[in-house]
Amino acid sequence: MTAPRNQERTRQAVRTIQQLELKLVMLLLLCALPGFGALQMWLAGGPALALWIYGIVSLLAFFLYWSDKRKARDDAWRTPEKVLHAIELLGGWPGALIAQQVFRHKTRKVSYQLVFWVIVLLHQVFWIDHLFLDASLLHLSFL
Repeated sequence: MTAPRNQERTRQAVRTIQQLELKLVMLLLLCALPGFGALQMWLAGGPALALWIYGIVSLLAFFLYWSDKRKARDDAWRTPEKVLHAIELLGGWPGALIAQQVFRHKTRKVSYQLVFWVIVLLHQVFWIDHLFLDASLLHLSFL
Protein backbone atom coordinates (compact mmCIF):
# COMPACT_ATOMS: atom_id res chain seq x y z
CA MET A 1 0.00 0.00 0.00
CA THR A 2 2.81 2.45 0.73
CA ALA A 3 4.47 2.11 -2.70
CA PRO A 4 1.51 3.53 -4.67
CA ARG A 5 1.14 6.31 -2.09
CA ASN A 6 4.83 7.23 -2.40
CA GLN A 7 4.59 7.15 -6.20
CA GLU A 8 1.60 9.48 -6.05
CA ARG A 9 3.53 11.87 -3.78
CA THR A 10 6.39 11.91 -6.29
CA ARG A 11 3.98 12.64 -9.16
CA GLN A 12 2.40 15.45 -7.13
CA ALA A 13 5.82 16.92 -6.35
CA VAL A 14 6.76 16.94 -10.04
CA ARG A 15 3.44 18.56 -10.94
CA THR A 16 3.85 21.25 -8.30
CA ILE A 17 7.41 22.38 -9.02
CA GLN A 18 7.09 26.13 -9.03
CA GLN A 19 8.33 27.93 -12.15
CA LEU A 20 9.17 24.63 -13.83
CA GLU A 21 9.97 26.16 -17.23
CA LEU A 22 12.40 28.68 -15.74
CA LYS A 23 14.12 25.98 -13.69
CA LEU A 24 14.48 23.75 -16.75
CA VAL A 25 16.06 26.60 -18.71
CA MET A 26 18.46 27.26 -15.82
CA LEU A 27 19.37 23.56 -15.62
CA LEU A 28 20.08 23.47 -19.35
CA LEU A 29 22.22 26.60 -19.11
CA LEU A 30 24.17 25.21 -16.15
CA CYS A 31 24.71 21.90 -17.97
CA ALA A 32 25.77 23.57 -21.24
CA LEU A 33 29.44 24.12 -20.33
CA PRO A 34 30.03 20.67 -18.78
CA GLY A 35 28.10 18.99 -21.57
CA PHE A 36 29.86 20.87 -24.34
CA GLY A 37 33.25 20.41 -22.67
CA ALA A 38 32.81 16.68 -22.15
CA LEU A 39 31.52 16.30 -25.70
CA GLN A 40 34.46 18.26 -27.08
CA MET A 41 36.90 16.04 -25.16
CA TRP A 42 35.24 12.95 -26.59
CA LEU A 43 35.13 14.27 -30.16
CA ALA A 44 38.81 15.22 -29.92
CA GLY A 45 39.63 11.56 -29.44
CA GLY A 46 39.57 11.50 -25.67
CA PRO A 47 37.54 9.10 -23.61
CA ALA A 48 33.84 9.69 -23.09
CA LEU A 49 34.55 9.31 -19.39
CA ALA A 50 33.36 12.81 -18.41
CA LEU A 51 29.99 12.23 -20.08
CA TRP A 52 29.58 8.91 -18.30
CA ILE A 53 30.68 10.32 -14.96
CA TYR A 54 28.18 13.18 -15.06
CA GLY A 55 25.38 10.80 -16.03
CA ILE A 56 26.08 7.99 -13.60
CA VAL A 57 26.98 10.17 -10.63
CA SER A 58 23.91 12.36 -11.26
CA LEU A 59 21.72 9.26 -11.10
CA LEU A 60 23.43 8.28 -7.87
CA ALA A 61 22.88 11.78 -6.45
CA PHE A 62 19.21 11.68 -7.42
CA PHE A 63 18.81 8.31 -5.70
CA LEU A 64 20.61 9.53 -2.56
CA TYR A 65 18.37 12.60 -2.32
CA TRP A 66 15.28 10.43 -2.78
CA SER A 67 16.51 8.04 -0.11
CA ASP A 68 17.42 10.84 2.29
CA LYS A 69 14.04 12.52 1.84
CA ARG A 70 12.29 9.23 2.57
CA LYS A 71 14.43 8.67 5.65
CA ALA A 72 13.69 12.20 6.85
CA ARG A 73 9.98 11.54 6.49
CA ASP A 74 10.29 8.21 8.33
CA ASP A 75 12.55 9.71 11.02
CA ALA A 76 15.29 7.19 10.18
CA TRP A 77 19.08 7.46 9.88
CA ARG A 78 19.93 10.13 7.29
CA THR A 79 22.58 10.41 4.62
CA PRO A 80 25.27 12.78 5.92
CA GLU A 81 25.43 16.12 4.11
CA LYS A 82 29.13 15.63 3.44
CA VAL A 83 28.28 12.49 1.45
CA LEU A 84 25.72 14.39 -0.62
CA HIS A 85 28.22 17.18 -1.24
CA ALA A 86 30.95 14.70 -2.19
CA ILE A 87 28.65 13.14 -4.79
CA GLU A 88 27.82 16.61 -6.12
CA LEU A 89 31.52 17.47 -6.33
CA LEU A 90 32.25 14.25 -8.24
CA GLY A 91 29.84 15.39 -10.96
CA GLY A 92 26.44 14.59 -9.53
CA TRP A 93 25.32 18.18 -9.09
CA PRO A 94 22.87 18.07 -12.06
CA GLY A 95 21.08 15.07 -10.55
CA ALA A 96 21.18 16.71 -7.14
CA LEU A 97 19.67 19.91 -8.51
CA ILE A 98 16.84 17.99 -10.15
CA ALA A 99 16.25 15.95 -6.99
CA GLN A 100 16.16 19.09 -4.84
CA GLN A 101 13.29 20.39 -6.95
CA VAL A 102 11.42 17.12 -7.42
CA PHE A 103 11.55 16.10 -3.76
CA ARG A 104 11.71 19.61 -2.29
CA HIS A 105 14.68 18.46 -0.30
CA LYS A 106 17.60 20.54 1.01
CA THR A 107 16.20 23.67 -0.65
CA ARG A 108 15.64 25.80 2.43
CA LYS A 109 18.82 25.15 4.37
CA VAL A 110 20.99 28.14 3.49
CA SER A 111 24.29 26.60 4.62
CA TYR A 112 23.64 23.54 2.49
CA GLN A 113 22.64 25.58 -0.54
CA LEU A 114 25.73 27.75 -0.21
CA VAL A 115 28.05 24.74 -0.43
CA PHE A 116 25.96 23.24 -3.24
CA TRP A 117 26.19 26.37 -5.39
CA VAL A 118 29.92 26.72 -4.73
CA ILE A 119 30.29 23.17 -6.09
CA VAL A 120 28.27 24.09 -9.18
CA LEU A 121 30.41 27.19 -9.62
CA LEU A 122 33.60 25.11 -9.35
CA HIS A 123 32.39 22.87 -12.15
CA GLN A 124 31.58 25.90 -14.30
CA VAL A 125 35.01 27.43 -13.66
CA PHE A 126 36.72 24.14 -14.50
CA TRP A 127 34.96 23.91 -17.88
CA ILE A 128 35.49 27.61 -18.69
CA ASP A 129 39.18 27.06 -17.99
CA HIS A 130 39.29 23.88 -20.06
CA LEU A 131 37.30 25.20 -23.02
CA PHE A 132 38.44 28.79 -23.31
CA LEU A 133 41.71 29.18 -21.41
CA ASP A 134 43.51 25.95 -22.37
CA ALA A 135 43.56 24.88 -18.72
CA SER A 136 45.89 27.75 -17.90
CA LEU A 137 43.87 29.06 -14.96
CA LEU A 138 43.70 25.83 -12.98
CA HIS A 139 46.77 24.17 -14.52
CA LEU A 140 44.85 20.95 -15.05
CA SER A 141 46.20 20.08 -18.46
CA PHE A 142 46.08 16.32 -17.79
CA LEU A 143 42.52 16.24 -19.12
